[in-house]
Parts: sequence; structure tokens; C-alpha cells
Amino acid sequence: MSQTVTTINPATGQEIRRFDTISDADLQHKIEQTHAAFEDWKHWSFEARAVPIRKVGELLMANKDRLSRLITEEMGKPIAQAPGELELCQGICEYSADHAAEVLADEARDLPGGRALVTHQPVGVIFGIQPWNFPFYQVVRYTIANLMAGNTVLLKHAPNVWGCAEALEAIMREAGLPKNVFNVLYIRDDQASQVTEHRLVRGVTFTGSAATGRKIAADAGQHLKKTVLELGSNDAFLVLEDADIDKAVDACVTGRINNNGQTCVAAKRFVVVDAVYDKFRNAYLEKMKQIEFGDPRDENTQLGPVAREDLRDELHAQVKESVAKGASCLIGGEVPDVAGWFYPVTILENVEPGMPAYDGELFGPVASLIRAKDEADAIRIANDSVYGLGGGIFSEDEARAVQIARDHFDTGMVSINGYYIAQPNLPFGGVKDSGYGREHGGFGMREFINSKSLMIAQ
Repeated sequence: MSQTVTTINPATGQEIRRFDTISDADLQHKIEQTHAAFEDWKHWSFEARAVPIRKVGELLMANKDRLSRLITEEMGKPIAQAPGELELCQGICEYSADHAAEVLADEARDLPGGRALVTHQPVGVIFGIQPWNFPFYQVVRYTIANLMAGNTVLLKHAPNVWGCAEALEAIMREAGLPKNVFNVLYIRDDQASQVTEHRLVRGVTFTGSAATGRKIAADAGQHLKKTVLELGSNDAFLVLEDADIDKAVDACVTGRINNNGQTCVAAKRFVVVDAVYDKFRNAYLEKMKQIEFGDPRDENTQLGPVAREDLRDELHAQVKESVAKGASCLIGGEVPDVAGWFYPVTILENVEPGMPAYDGELFGPVASLIRAKDEADAIRIANDSVYGLGGGIFSEDEARAVQIARDHFDTGMVSINGYYIAQPNLPFGGVKDSGYGREHGGFGMREFINSKSLMIAQ
């Protein structure tokens, strides 16, 4: 049964477009077409695959003004930040095209009485279920790695950014990728299980909440399908006694409001040792007071709307619950009486376990300030979370910060004396309830392959 999906501009609450979902029969046909395309694509050389992949990156940049406007219209990203997302996509295309042959090269191994090879071969159709917060990057992140590995790709994108999905599919075709190597599925949520269970689909990758990730992993597990999960987080950024406070404040402001605070690896909990807590708090408060929400189409806007009304309301409920349980709200914390789904910069203090601001993920411009007794206590608080995606440390003793990050942070990524998001050449992913598997840096190319042993007697 077809269903109409409407995309809504979060800055105005006004309708953008309507899309019709496809039937179950059409869905099955799409899967079969994508597998048929795999039977040819898997035989392309790395050099041949690299040609359209590089072209994808070039076309994203050639169309960056149009695509930036589309990103801003559909999910509210400030227009000044949108080109950076597309630049990251181009970087992924270039890195993957440059390094796939090396990452996936046959490996010679010792074998008594003969010789051995380990060869890394594609497995087939990979199904991606992706969120709205980086509507191009989230898709490019898994798609390009898998295409370079020789797999073909199906995408179920978040319905509020189906215009971005459509635009990316058109760019893939224009870049010269063979028909059906990359296919967008305009399907209802309840149709996704048909894809996962299909005998021609070999793996599932998902980015989103831990609760949904559990369901997807369980569904895939019933069919013995491998999954890669990049889930939520509540990243802790530590400010130690010897930190450069001005540097820490600047990075922590950016880390909290970037992409309207709707980033898995956003800086969310700010764990500050007692010796510098008041100095950091006062400077951070003053800097955050300067951030006002506004029209995301304006190049000067630093903070746009939350992407959907229900997400804005959920964020506000988490803030209210945290305050009811004892947190202090220094600024913000109220839903503004304006059109669109805006939420102001908000700082919560006296945040403790048992509050959503401490235990959960606040997906929006809400910062949690937590006082730690000392360095050891700060490390304990940072790890006192079910999540483990990223985090940060500010200390002028770089060697000590690296040692803490390497040996004590129970996360997949750590920023030191700055705020970083994804890098094409570095592994991206988490531990604990933040999921499993890695993308970027060549690691994503090896997630959905068959590492096959060839043993040759001589």
C-alpha cells in the first residue's frame, strides 16, 4: 500500500514536497536489480571503479550551492555549514578511490608445503538505513566504501530528507555509475524488514538511535546478516587544570552548536575539574549567550532549527526533566514563540546521574556542565555512560592528554585541545551503546567483504 510522505521545512513548518512510497512488488524488483548490477560491478577493477567515484565528489562540489540550499531547506542546517558537509563527501570519494587497491590488495601468507593468499572479495548488496542530520555525508560514508569494495548499495534515507536522497541518486548516475549500482528505496518503515530478510541482501548498516539499532541488529541477526551500527552518544569533553581555557571554551561552543547541536559526535557533557570550573563556566556562559537562533538561509546564522517538531519537543522534555531532578538552567530552556522548530542555546548546571542531561543524549543545542573533583574523577565521569562514540580532552600537557585518551577513554574517538568530526583517513565508530564497526580510513571497505583464504600446495 502506497503512502504519501511530506518533507517539511523546519525553519517555517511549511510543506516542501510530497513523495509516494513504492509497493512491496516494486521493492522486491529494486533489490533484484541491485543484485543484478552487482554481478557486473564486482568484476570492475579498482581503477575503473575509481573513475565514477571521483566524479561523484567532483559533482557534489560543482553543485554545492544548490545542494547546500536543499540541505538547509530540508533539515535546517545553517547555510554557511552546508558546503563543509559536501567537501567532506568529496574527501571521502577521493580517499576511497586512492586507497581501495591498497586496502583490499591480496596478501601473501606462509603455508607449509605451499603458499597462501588472503583475498578480499565483495559480497553483494548492502542495505543502508540512514538519518537526516548529515543528509549527504551519512550516505556517502558507507556507500562509497562499499562501492569501491565492489558491493552494490540500497539506501533507505530518513523521510524528511528524501529530496537530498533523490539529488544524490541523480549525481551517482551523472557520475557514470552503472544503473542500479546505487538505488534509493522510497519505502515505509515497516517495509525495511523485507529488505533485511531478502536472500540477495548480504549486510545492513545503520546510523541512528541505540533503541532502533538494537531492533535492526536483532532483525538482521535472525537472518545471519552482518551489521555495522553507528549509534548515539553523550560525548564528554574534559577540561583539566592546565587547560588553555580560552581555547577550550571556543572549541566547546563550536562542539555544542555545530549542525544545530544535532551531531552524534557533538560535545555534550562538559566535565571540568574543580580548580578551573568557575573560570570555564563563566567564560563558556558568556560565549554561549552570544549565539542566537535565526533563519538558516542567512550566511551569518550560527544556529538554525531542530530538524523536526517531535525532536524539538523531545529535547525540551529532557531539559524539563533534568531541571525537575535538580539541574539548574543558566540560559535558554524555553520553547520560543516563533514559527518553525527552533530551540535556544541552553546550559544546564549541577547535572548529575539520573538526569537525561547526564545519562542520555540531548540532540540539540543543550550543554551539560559537570564539576569533577580532579583529573581521576573527570575520567571516571567521562566513562560513566552507556555510550562510547567520541569525546575530548583539554590540557596543555599534550603527552599526558594523549595517554589519557589512549589508555583511559572508553570511546572510539577522542579530540585533544580542539573539536573534530569525521576525517576521511581515520576510523569512525564507537563502542558500548554507540555501536560497532568502523567506517573511513579504509576500515569501512573491509566491513562487508569476504576475506577468503587460498591455500596452494607446491
